Amino acid sequence: MSIDRFVLAFAGAMVLVSLLLGHYVSPYWFWFTAFVGANLLQSAVTGFCPLALILRKAGVKSGAAF
Repeated sequence: MSIDRFVLAFAGAMVLVSLLLGHYVSPYWFWFTAFVGANLLQSAVTGFCPLALILRKAGVKSGAAF
């Protein structure tokens, strides 16, 4: 899986998990949903994604590995 696809999958999973936690545990978890959305928007505008940087340093390949 490429870094881009991993980042999208991870962000989607975090949004879904935080929505579930916000509904069943505490509404304060919706702030985490907002943080993920803001990070996605910031990444789209600037091209900088902290998770992608971490994955590159961990040795994940940038191209598709299918």
